[in-house]
Amino acid sequence: MWSIPIEAIVRPAKVNDIYRALEQVGHPGLMISEIEGHGIEKGLEQQVRGKTYRVNLITKARIELVVNYDETDKIVGAIQKAALTGHIGDGKIFVHPVDDAVRVRTAERDDAAIQ
Repeated sequence: MWSIPIEAIVRPAKVNDIYRALEQVGHPGLMISEIEGHGIEKGLEQQVRGKTYRVNLITKARIELVVNYDETDKIVGAIQKAALTGHIGDGKIFVHPVDDAVRVRTAERDDAAIQ
């Protein structure tokens, strides 16, 4: 069976919603990290106490998980639905190919390393 890595860049405020959505579809394993960056909009402007400030790097959350190939659409759909606000900056989901995987502790490879 093929394994597929999925990487989602989302609003930090949506991480708990995404976590719950993944639990509901039966995928409890994931990694979450805080990142900074920007897309096409190249940052945003914020007003604080009447002054406008330009923020070039926006804080986002990166969610990474590896799923069985046949679960990819279900997992991507759950992430997309849970992350949606309908506003610019909701994020992106990337689905990557995997050439190989190795479990460090046992040296198992491929699907055995992922399970």
